[in-house]
This record gives sequence, structure tokens and C-alpha cells, in this order.
Amino acid sequence: MGRYTGPKTKVARRYGVPLFGPSKSLERKNYPPGMHGPKGSRRKQSDYAVALGEKQKLRYQYGLLEKQFRRIFQTALRRRGVTGETLLQLLETRLDNVVFRLGLANTRSGARQLVSHGHVQVNGRGVNIASYNVKPGDEIVIKDRPKSRQLALRNLELTQIAPVPDWLVANRDALSGRVARIPARDEMQPMVNEQLIVELYSR
Repeated sequence: MGRYTGPKTKVARRYGVPLFGPSKSLERKNYPPGMHGPKGSRRKQSDYAVALGEKQKLRYQYGLLEKQFRRIFQTALRRRGVTGETLLQLLETRLDNVVFRLGLANTRSGARQLVSHGHVQVNGRGVNIASYNVKPGDEIVIKDRPKSRQLALRNLELTQIAPVPDWLVANRDALSGRVARIPARDEMQPMVNEQLIVELYSR
């Protein structure tokens, strides 16, 4: 499956938000990348450019390529409810994101690797598809084998102070978690205005 492998710090600086997790570089250089440094001036962005930037931020945040993101948007469009909120819910309930939110990985890319390498089970069955969407009641467990548990325990040491969202129930001793419900809009804390993304794809 394709994924972005380019310079993450530059992307985070371009949009001014920690898309890939906390970054000391972003704190030190809180201005866009480029040869002119902090004094570089920027022209006023058009409405289209602003909406495109919001879409790109969300895409990078969840580690998706354009084709994958567009497919998820089309799924959200077909479902009942507010399209922007449904889009965020589909992204949040991806298995790699849930593993990340439970603290079993310290980054989304690390969670994706944990899933794709076969270290995760859902409801007792091995699932190695990072884009798998979990449902309320699903149990996510790290496989009971030394390598899998070693990786998860190492990640838990790095994420022990990170809060687990209320829509998930974590059991860190058992290296597992459960999906209590689908997250509400205010629980997802996106770094974007998702309505602009809906308008962008509706043009």
C-alpha cells in the first residue's frame, strides 16, 4: 500500500501544525520552509488554496495518498449524516489510527507497520489491513507472541502519558483495547476545517 515517505518536518512547517506528532524542529522554526526564512512574505491565498491546504493537512495527518483519501471521501458522501463529520469518523476508526490512539504505537506510521506486519488481532482474528474500519464492540489485541508483545510494550513506554480518548477503552496491562462507540466531532480534535474539504470536492 502506498504511503508518504518524504520529509515530514517540511510538510509540518508548511502548514504550521504538528501533522506527524510533536516536533522540536517545528517549535524552533515556526515559519514555512524556504530560502527566505522567517522574513519570507506570502501572498494572500485564494479560497481554493485554503480548502486545498485543509485537505492536504488531513491527508498527511492520517498518512494517506490522494487516491486513498478520495475513496474514503466518496464512502462518507454515500452515508447518511454530515459528510465532513462522517469523513473524520471513517479516518478515526481505521485500525492503524485506533492502535495509535490506544497508545500501542507512538505514531500513526508506527501503528500502520504494527498492523501490516501481523502483530494485531481484532475480535480474535489476525488483521493486517491498516485501513480496516473497526466498529463499536470490537476488541483490538496485540498477538500473544514475544516479538509482538515486545514491540507493543516498548511503544507503551513512549506513550504512557498520552491520554486515551473516551470512545476507546484501553487495557494496557493486557495490551488490548475496545471500541466503546463511534467518536463524536469534538472528540476527534482534527487540525482542519472539514467543511472546506467537502466544499472542495463538491466544486
